[in-house]
Formats: sequence, C-alpha cells, structure tokens
Amino acid sequence: MKADVAPTTEKPKIPQPTLSQINSDRITQLANQYWSPQTKESHLPYDALIVESIYMAEILGSYFSVRRIMMLEFSQYLENYLWPHYEAGKASHAHMMSIIVMINEKFRERVPAWQAFLKKPDHFPAFFEQVLRASVADDHTSRNMREQTALLVFLNHCFGSMEVQLCRDQVKRLVSLSMWVSLQEGRRNQEFKAVPKWRKYWRAIQKKDKPELLEKLNWERHYLQRLMIKFMRILETIPETGDVNVETVRYCERFLELMIDLEALLPTRRFFNTVMDDCHLVVRCQLAPLVRSPEGQLFSQLLQMLKFYARFEINDETGDPMSDRDMTLMHYSRITSLQKAAFAKFPDLRLFALANVASVDTRESLHKHFGNLSDKALRAIATYLNLIPPEGKEDEAPWHRLDKIFLKELLISRHERRISQLEELNNMPLYPTEEVIWDENVVPTEIYSGENCLALPKLNLQFLTLHDYLLRNFNLFRLESTYEIRQDIEDAVYRLAPWRSEDGSVYFGGWARMAHSITSFAVVEVAKPNIGEKAPSRVRADVTVTLSVRNEIKQEWENLRKHDVCFLITVRPNQGIGTKYDYRKSMVDQAGIVYVRGCEVEGMLDASGRVIEEGPEPRPQLDGDSRTFRLLLDPNQYRLDLDRASKGNEDVYETFNIVMRRKPKENNFKAVLETIRELMNTECVVPDWLHDIVLGYGDPGQAHYTRMPNEIPTLDFNDTFLDMEHLRNSFTGYEIKINVNDPRKLVRPFKLTFENVLRKQELGDEAMDEDNEKKVIVVEPHVQPKRGPYLYNEPKKNNILFTPTQVEAIRSGMQPGLTLVVGPPGTGKTDVAVQIISNLYHNFPWQRTLVVTHSNQALNQLFEKVAELDVDERHLLRLGHGEEALQTDKDFSRYGRVNYVLAKRIELLDAVGKLQRTLDAGGDAGATCELAHHFHVYHVRPRWQAFLDKCQRELTVDTISKEFPFHEFFDDAPKPLFPGKSFGEDMEIATSCNRYIDHIFEELEEFRAFELLRSGLDRSKYLLVKEAKIIAMTCTHAALKRSELVQMGFKYDNILMEESAQILEIETFIPLLLQNPQDGRSRLKRWIMIGDHHQLPPVVKNMAFQKYCNMEQSLFTRMVRLGVPYVELDAQGRARPSICNLYRWRYRALGDLGHVLRLPEYRAANAGLRFDFQLVNVDDFNGAGETEPSPYFYQNLAEAEYVVAVFMYMRLVGWPAERISILTTYNGQKHLIRDVIDKRCADNPLIGRPHKVTTVDKYQGQQNDVALVSLVRTRAVGHVRDLRRLIVAASRARLGLYVFARANLFRNCFELQPTFNQLVERPLELELVPGERYPAQRGATANVPDALVLRIRDMPHMARYVYDMYLEIVRETARQHEQSRGSWSAPGTSSAARSKEPQHFVPSHPGAAPDSDDEDAAGPAAKATGVSGAPTAATATTSSSFQPTEIINEIEDPDQ
Repeated sequence: MKADVAPTTEKPKIPQPTLSQINSDRITQLANQYWSPQTKESHLPYDALIVESIYMAEILGSYFSVRRIMMLEFSQYLENYLWPHYEAGKASHAHMMSIIVMINEKFRERVPAWQAFLKKPDHFPAFFEQVLRASVADDHTSRNMREQTALLVFLNHCFGSMEVQLCRDQVKRLVSLSMWVSLQEGRRNQEFKAVPKWRKYWRAIQKKDKPELLEKLNWERHYLQRLMIKFMRILETIPETGDVNVETVRYCERFLELMIDLEALLPTRRFFNTVMDDCHLVVRCQLAPLVRSPEGQLFSQLLQMLKFYARFEINDETGDPMSDRDMTLMHYSRITSLQKAAFAKFPDLRLFALANVASVDTRESLHKHFGNLSDKALRAIATYLNLIPPEGKEDEAPWHRLDKIFLKELLISRHERRISQLEELNNMPLYPTEEVIWDENVVPTEIYSGENCLALPKLNLQFLTLHDYLLRNFNLFRLESTYEIRQDIEDAVYRLAPWRSEDGSVYFGGWARMAHSITSFAVVEVAKPNIGEKAPSRVRADVTVTLSVRNEIKQEWENLRKHDVCFLITVRPNQGIGTKYDYRKSMVDQAGIVYVRGCEVEGMLDASGRVIEEGPEPRPQLDGDSRTFRLLLDPNQYRLDLDRASKGNEDVYETFNIVMRRKPKENNFKAVLETIRELMNTECVVPDWLHDIVLGYGDPGQAHYTRMPNEIPTLDFNDTFLDMEHLRNSFTGYEIKINVNDPRKLVRPFKLTFENVLRKQELGDEAMDEDNEKKVIVVEPHVQPKRGPYLYNEPKKNNILFTPTQVEAIRSGMQPGLTLVVGPPGTGKTDVAVQIISNLYHNFPWQRTLVVTHSNQALNQLFEKVAELDVDERHLLRLGHGEEALQTDKDFSRYGRVNYVLAKRIELLDAVGKLQRTLDAGGDAGATCELAHHFHVYHVRPRWQAFLDKCQRELTVDTISKEFPFHEFFDDAPKPLFPGKSFGEDMEIATSCNRYIDHIFEELEEFRAFELLRSGLDRSKYLLVKEAKIIAMTCTHAALKRSELVQMGFKYDNILMEESAQILEIETFIPLLLQNPQDGRSRLKRWIMIGDHHQLPPVVKNMAFQKYCNMEQSLFTRMVRLGVPYVELDAQGRARPSICNLYRWRYRALGDLGHVLRLPEYRAANAGLRFDFQLVNVDDFNGAGETEPSPYFYQNLAEAEYVVAVFMYMRLVGWPAERISILTTYNGQKHLIRDVIDKRCADNPLIGRPHKVTTVDKYQGQQNDVALVSLVRTRAVGHVRDLRRLIVAASRARLGLYVFARANLFRNCFELQPTFNQLVERPLELELVPGERYPAQRGATANVPDALVLRIRDMPHMARYVYDMYLEIVRETARQHEQSRGSWSAPGTSSAARSKEPQHFVPSHPGAAPDSDDEDAAGPAAKATGVSGAPTAATATTSSSFQPTEIINEIEDPDQ
C-alpha cells in the first residue's frame, strides 16, 4: 500500500535506537544495575565513578551524541540517579555536566524538566552556582566548547522558566539593580542622574549587604559581565578565512541567543541592557571576523535580532512603550548633547556641532565627520560620553577595546538614525520570496532536531510591549505560512517535472492540478505612489494560461475568486528531457527554481479584456482553452525588484513560467498578516484590566471578578438552578437567606445577592482586611411574566444539574473581568459556555456577546445548544462558511437571518391585520411597520387603557371576561381564555395577552429599518451591527474579516472563547480588537476562555516553529503558566470511572458524575471482551515492527491488522459500527488502517467500516463508546511522549479503551508511567469472552471464570479466530435461511420466492479482497446481506477448498 507522500528535501535525521538495541545496550545494563525502577529491589549502592565513567564514555566520548543522551535520559538517569545523589560541594564536574545534559535533553524533547529537582530543592542553589562558575571558568574544564555551549543552553532554559520558583529565585539575583556594580563609575552616575530613584535603591542595597557574603554577592553581580567578556575573547579568536571550529561558532550563536532572550523580557532587560551597552557587545560583534565569514550567516542574523532588541522602543525604567516620536526625540537629544560637547571641547568637530541634526544622523555623514579624527580625539569624545574608561583607569577594565576602528564604529552606531520598525514593517512585502522560502536558518525543514538555535523570535511567558507581541507573532505566522507555501511549490514543481529542452527552453513533462505553465505574462499598470510613500500604489499584471485539462480542473481555475492568492514561479531546470525527479533531494537544485513572487487575483478577463465581476448573474462562457487572469502584484516587492533591475540585475517579471494556486482553506495567510500589520499601525486599545496580563506582567489575578471594581452584587441566575436544593448544594460554605415565606414560591428563576460583595463596595479596602468574612447569599425567586396565552409562549428551560464548580464558572462568566475555565474531558465545557451566554443575554439585554471557537464543528455544537435555549431567534447570528453544517433546519447565516426577518415581518404584519379586523379599526395597519406603529399607538393602547380603568373600578371576575377588548384576536388560544376562578389569575392572563400584542409591535419596530434598507448587503450589515445580540464566528474568520467588521462599526461587550487551548496566540488576541475604541477605551467588559491546556495545543506544521519558537503555546496555556486564577471543572460524565482513572491523575480533583455509575450502559460489561480497558502487546510481524516509507510517515502493519481484526470481531459479536472509532498517533498508520479495512471488511455488509479512522490529534473534541488505539512506534516512544497526546487518546472512549502497542517500550517512559502502570496491571494479551452477544448481560465488575476466557496470543491468532468465527456465522445464517425458506410459501408462483444469484462477486470472508483467488473457489455461491448494526440475515456457502488470504506485509520497502 503506497502512501501519497509530498516531496521533501533530504536531511539527516537523528537515528533512534530500536528496542532490542536498547535492551542489549551498556546504558540499559547499567540502568538495571543502579537506577531502573523495574529492578529497584536488586540495585547496587551509589558509585560516583559510574557517573564519571558514563560521562566520559557516553556523553563526552560520543561527542554529545544525541542518540546516547536520549537513551540516558529515557532510562530515568536524572530522576533516579544523578539528582538524588547530588551533594553540594562534593559533586564532580562530570556529575554537574551530566545533570545539565539531561535537562537540556528534556527541553529538546519538550517534556517536563524541573520535576526531578523538587525532591531535593535545597541543593539547587549550590548546583546553580557550580554551573555559573563553570560557565566563566578559564581552566582546563572550560576548553571543551561542547560543554560550554551546553552550559549556555541550560542557563537560557533557567531564564526562560521564570514561572518555576526554583529557577526564579536563582536567576533574578543575576539581573537585579545590584549588577550595576560592574558598570564604569561615570556611566553608573549618568544613569542615576537620569533616574534618581535608582540611586536611592542602590544605596539601600549597599547598606543591606552583609560583609561576610560580600565576596559571593559581588561575584554574582559581575557574572553576566564576565560571561560577556569571555564570549568576546572567544569570538575574536575566530578567523575570517581558513579553518573555523564549528563548535566555537555554535557557542557564539548560543551566546547571542541567550543575550536576545535576556533583552526580550522586561524583568531581565531592565538593568542588564545598560550593562550590555556598557560592554559594547553589539559593536564588538559587528566588527568580529565571523560576521564576514560564510560560516557566520546564522550568527549575523542573530546579531541583527540582538541589535533590534538592544534598541527596542521601550522605556527600561517604567516598561512603557515608546512611540516613534519618543524615539526620535531621544535620538535628537543624544545628537544635540554631542554637538554641544563638540562645540565646547572639540574644535575638530566644529562643522558637526553647527550642522542641523537631520543632516548629521546618517551613517555616511557621521563617517565623514568622525572618520578623519585622530585616535586621541576619538578617545576623548568616547570618554566624555562615558563609553570607555578615562585615561589612567584602563587597568580597571583591560578588556575594553580602545583602537581607532572600534571607537569610530562605537560613536557612529550610537548616533546614527534608527529606522522606524513600523516603517520597515509597512515597506515589507507580505508574500515570501525564494530568498526566505529556502533559507534554512529562517524557515527550517520539517526535520528540526532541536540541537541548533535559529534566527527566529520566540513566544515565551512575557513580551516587552504590544508592538513586540504583535511583531513576534507576525513574523512567526508569516514564516509558518511560508513553510506551507514551500511544500506546495515543491509539490507542484515535482508534479510538473520541468526539463531543459535542447534549445534551452523549458519543457514540462508532467502536470499538476494546482499549477500550470504560463503562456504569457505582462505588467499592465503601475500606479503612482501615494503621498509620502515610495512604492507604487497599485501594480496590475495579466497572466494567460492554456487550460487543456479535464473540465472539473478547468472549472477550479475559472472559479478563482477575488483576493485569492497565487504564486508566480520561474524555473530553469538543468536536467534534460526524461530525467526522473527524486522527491528526496532538493527541488530547488533539480528544477532550478530561480524566482517566486506572490500575487492576488483580481478576476478573470472576458473576451473583451474586462474583469468578470462576481455576482448573481451567470458568468459568460468563454471559447477555447486560453484564460487570462488580472493579478495584483505586491507594490513593495515590485519596487525592490525594479531597484535591483536598475542596477543591472535581471528583470524578474519577464521570466515567470509557472503560476500556482493554493487550496482556499490554507490560503488566508495574507489577510491575517494584513490584519496584524493593521493592528500595529493603529492604536491598539486593550482594556486596562487586561493589558498587563496579555503582556505577562503585574498581578496575574488582577482581572479576576473578585478583584474588579465593578463586581456585580445581584445577579439573576435565570434557569441555572433546577430547584432550591440544587441552589443550596451549589454554594456550600455560604449561608443562604430566603426572602419568601411561602415554600411553594421557592421555584426558579432565582435572583441572588452576594452580601459580601455589597459589604466590599461599601467599606472599600477595609472589607479586604476582615479575617473571616461571613458569606451570605440572599435568594429571591421571581416569577417571569407570562408572554402570552399560547403553550409555545412558555420559555425553554435548562434541565442540566450543574455541579458547584460549574456554577462557580457560570458565576465568574457573568461577572466583569477575565474568566478562565479548565474543562477536563467530559466535564460539560459546552454546557457551561451555553449557560453563561444565556445568562448574559437575560441579565444584560442591551449587551452583545461574541462567541469564538477554533473549529467550525465546535462552533456549530455550541450554537445548536444556544439556539435551543430561551434566546429570541432574531438575536442569533453565525458568521463564516461553517453554518452549512449546522444541524438545524434554520439558517443562522447573515443572509439566512435577513430572510428570517423579512418572513417574520410579513407574519407579524398579518397578525396586525388580523388584530385590526377583530377591532373593526379600518385602514391598512398590516401593510408596513410604520402603519402598524400608528395603529398600536392610536387604537390598541387606548383600548387596553380603557379596559384597565374599568377593571380598577369593578374588581369582579366577570368584568375581565366581559370587558377584555381582544377576545376575537385570541380566538385560537386554549379555551377558556379566562377560567374565572379568581380576579388575580384572570388579570394575569389578560396582561400576558397584552404583552403578547406589545411584543408583536416591538419586533415590528425593530424590523422597520428593513423597509428602508433595500439591498441584501445593507440589511445584513444592519443585522450584524444593530440587531444581533449573540454573534458566533471562528477565530480564523475574525482574523480575516477584522478590517471589514471595524469599518462597519461592529460593537460587542463580551467575548466567550471555546477550545481556547487549541487557538494560536495571535488568533486568540485578534478577536479582542474587532471594534474601534470609544473615547480611547475598549468597551469590552468580559472575556471568558474555556479550554484544557492538558490536551493538544494548536497545530503548527513546522517542527522548528513548534519547538524552538514555542509557537504552539496558546494564550490560554500562557495565562495558566503565569498563574492567572482559573476554575477547573471537577466532575466528568463521559467515561467509566476505571477508564477515567487513566487520565484522572493529570487534573486537580477530577471526580465522576452519578450517571457513570448508575446508567445500564456503564454497569454492563463490554460484550465479547473481558476488560473495559486493556493494553494489548503487539510483537513484530514477519520480523518488522514500525516502518517508515518516507520521513515521519510511520506505519506498523501488525498493529493495523490486529486493530482491524478486533473491530471485525466486535461487529460479529453485534456491536454497531457507529459505536467504534479507530485512532492512531501517526498519519501513516491512519492510511494503512484504512487500506486494511478496505481490503478486509469495508464492502462486507456484515461488518462495514467503523465510525471513524483518524489520528488522535484530529479526534480531539469528539468521543465514542469504544476506541481502539494504535500507538505504532516500536523503536522510540515518539510524540506520544507529549502527555497531552496521551490524555486525548485515553479520554476519547466512554465504555471501552483498547490500546495496541509495544508494551515494554511505553511502560518504561517516565512521563507516561501514571497511565501505563495501570495498563500493565492487566494481562498484555487480549482476553475475549466467546459466545457473548451485544449488548452484554454480564455486569462490568462481574468475575469471568478463566475457563470462559480466550487469550489471544498475537495478531495472526486473532485474524484466524475472526475468520473462523465469520465462517461459522455465515454457515449458521445460511442454515437458518434454508430452514425458513422451506417452511414459508410465498404468494404467487414458487419461482418468485427463489433467491437469485448476485450480479457481482461477494467475498465469502473478511480477509478476501474482491480481486483475490476466492473468486474462482467460492464462485457465485458466496453471498451475504445485512445491515450496519448487528448481523441479521446472511446467506453463504463455502467451498471445502477455501483458504484465508495470507496476511503479508503490505508496505513497500523504500530501499527496493
């Protein structure tokens, strides 16, 4: 079975050891002797020489081989041997380095790293000091650059883990104000003069220092300066040409990475930035020979990043962002102060001193002024500016460079004008070009091992400013889409197979659906630049292609819509006609890809050369195959290309020979990038209460509702509580006071007043000081006014018995502020979200709520539940293309809602007409909304008022019935309209009838605008901006349509986000800013985020962006890491308690809802299977375990066949197919299982296909009764080691979970042990209970005697058993059919009852494929009929010579 694999470039992979190699390896043998948890009883005593020996042989001796380090780390060397036996002061260098290497490996593998230290945290400070001393040492231990690099990487991990108390306590001392002791005295005084309060703190620190600790403290305070000095010394030893030590370059790169990360966080940069500036690190790096050497490409890119952050637009003292104007003023003050000094003290610079600032702040002009100065003059200026030590004090800082080249560069780089970051961003082309697409340092290939650093921004816990936040996300989003574009281009070019013909032209030997060769290309318009800009305002081009392809593909090209993005490619292949392309090798070299440019489609041209407009009219039919498209090119890129062409380079726009389109779903990157760029150009107004939390600063709990100044004391919980008992149980620890004496009136809806909130608002801060404040809730039931006399007027009510934590989540969501809800699997996240939306709708009818999710499927689930609640249909709106899949017969899209309003208007106007007729009021009130309004004011209201007046005069029951003016109108209401039992009751009915009539006129008043607005677009905009109260969209739609929504004047007050932990950071942030601020402030009042950070994160396809840049971290996860308070739902109602135990340990206190113990389906066993969950060990089959036909495309035939055989067995036992899902952790295995199903059972009516065959990642958010999970890997654990994937896999099943895997491999994995320890307690051979039928009569906890159990040895045993069982069922049903045929006589002729032979071959057993040898053996006698549920009737006879299909390895060997 071949997999369709996209071409990838070849790159070395980290070889992973096989299980047999692991078992026979020296490391495994040592682990078994000394630290393996499996051999705990027989461990030898600790031996320090073992640590030395392992370090020298396995780490240092193998040159830090990743494979050896992986094995050591996997064997739990750190947890069970290194750290438990680490002793401060006694531990050797090798012991310390071993710990460092293990921690770095954990970070590389992205598994929790700091847990091991929590067992002996007291030793960590001493260990950290040992690390620091080793990293700046200048003895024999510091010669090994690999070791020094590992130390830097470890340090960087410590600085990046500031949320871990252990790390924070150590690293914060290195970057506090006290580090300024390492500054030159003049520079320090200059800084204190600028910020006087720091001088005060400085003196306080000096007073506090204890004399006995002074030496140690001073060493710490000088540490980062020492590290920089050591780095500069090493850097300047690297020659520009000749042999360059790769390890030294790697060390320098890692050092710059550390510096960038320190500069990119406010807590670390605040004081460190000045020290780094004082060391002139950036200037020394710029002058280093490595920058000019070919090996220094990545170093130079990192240096640019460091330079950018060193001069970032932020005030280091306050942390406030600085605008372009602030930066310009700071730059001017720096130059003018130098001019004043030059005028007074340096006559050589008189011309410079008298020039205007703008003429002397470029590099060229500064070079002209400073270039001719003597060494002495340059030194005098630098000393005056406190940049270098004064004469006579050079010995205090002998590492300073004082040569002319350095001093000149120092002065120029300090005073040259910095290009505005925003200006640079606005001039940046949004489409990637060939220079970026194939730059490995910027867009690494998929196979990123994690060993090297990259010139990429990182997303960690904190950001400097909103600008920094948006910029990092902009760059990463752009590069992630570039990576996907690269894959598409390589795939398209590979399929087109361009060859070089004999005359030098390009000949295309293949074809591609998504790309086509260009017939002609011409730029047709270059519009003048806008004022103040350099690039043209618009560049149009026409591209012609000849579409001699199948009709459906031609239609796809013709259906290219406005704003679709295409790519223009130039290829110049070197390979002659007929040369075979190898997808494993670089496509750039093979096909000669020279240029790539992006463009946007404006439309297709008609025969007369005009763009065909999109609209309801049918498109004109064009003759022939030639089609011309009008394209919009990127003006910024066009300008750059023309500048290059004017310097003698080739004109790119005359060379294109391929045009490529992309799938619409993957092609929205440009719109998202434009949205982010637009946000950076506008004043981003994030609510004050949220601003610091988004950046990661301040008190993480400041936006919790209990800390908000506008906390609401009284809330109407509407139908949240089912009854009074439910309410009491929901607020344990509260005293409940009731305002009602009559117990019959204690029915929902309830209004709750929290007295402690009232007290807090009265007393202010004093209330906070009360130690044991009494928690009192005053409950007030209130009767909702009846809406009319009809049964359908009764409001829909919630019937879910919410748990106390769910109620707390609902309460928090109703209050202003930030609400985080962590919802473990099956805890009713969606129900909580729906109730919050409903309560907000009823409590604050004037507010509007925006509902955002990651996927259309989740949005539709949520929306369907909202639509079922007591929410007026006209207030619901669903934006985006996913509304087609809504499981309702109503259309909630924009145009669907417009149609609903128009239809509703006619229906209501008919009702008004009826009312008019019944009142004999004359006129035509039912014609328009305006006439209806007049009718209401002048006819309906006066009659109602007259009725009320009469009733007040005569308080008798008869008066109501006699005088009621609308009897005839309510003729179709339930009879009698007025029962006549009591005056109050009848009066309430009369009032509800009036409410019903008033509601008709209220709605018509709202619909009045639709009579004035004529176009569908205007009406839909009005609906979105004015009418809708609950608006739902996906995060992608929000990012794509932001500018459109803002221009419309879209407004909202609350945001609710479902699946928050699956949404990219930037896609979570954009929905906060879909509206313009009011008076410079955001009107956002609530932000509710619901998700689960213990399940899978957002999908990031490129491993480097996912791992190195941490792009997969969602904003939800970051907030949890920062310590933002959250509500964790604590009762699951999905899985059996035994299955839930497999992942229960991952959550705080996850319990079970009553129904998972009570309902029959949970109390019954799984039919045909002994256990409700089991780990089934799968050994090699035909000598093969996992295989890898192409990189990362893992397959395991034994597991695939085993899983399918168990599925077939369950179907034969009677399980419905839709109750079984087959999951796997790799795409390759998914394709293989689907192939096996197609071959074995898909077309067999007795068996069919399971509900889903998909990957664990894709199945997140879904569930089924039974999950059969294949873990695939047999050599290394692979990405299941990410606990989040294991949690998702284990939590998809309700009743049965069966995991097929290599047990010995997974049970030894430290991170997975809490789950796998439970799995391996049960037998590792699948245990069946033959003879049972679905549904089982056996209890889930009933003991099954061994005599009734069948143990399956291996996969062939299972396959054989299922085959025999299938034949037995077929024979039995055939026998029954023969008997029933003999005993039943059909009406009509006897031949009419005779069974006919099928017209096609039906396989006689599940192992037979339609084209197998069985066709001859079984012939036409084999037939089967059935339904997708349990097998019912089947007929078959089998030949005695029938043999089952032999199970063979169906994966092609890639080497053959």
